Amino acid sequence: MAPKGITANTVDPGPTVSDMNPEEAERLRTAAKVMGAGADIAGAVAFLAGPDARWITGTSLAVDGGYTA
Repeated sequence: MAPKGITANTVDPGPTVSDMNPEEAERLRTAAKVMGAGADIAGAVAFLAGPDARWITGTSLAVDGGYTA
């Protein structure tokens, strides 16, 4: 579907602060020593949905502060 401007990508979020996942839960296990926020994940999704990512398809983007590094 890429010729029609449709791309398919995924965002794999790492530890993110939420009501169900308090900040202290996994902070020390990330390379950045902080947990992500909803805005961190939203920014990656917005990028992939925007025109600057038109050449990106079939990829999985880890947005995890180095959690999987």
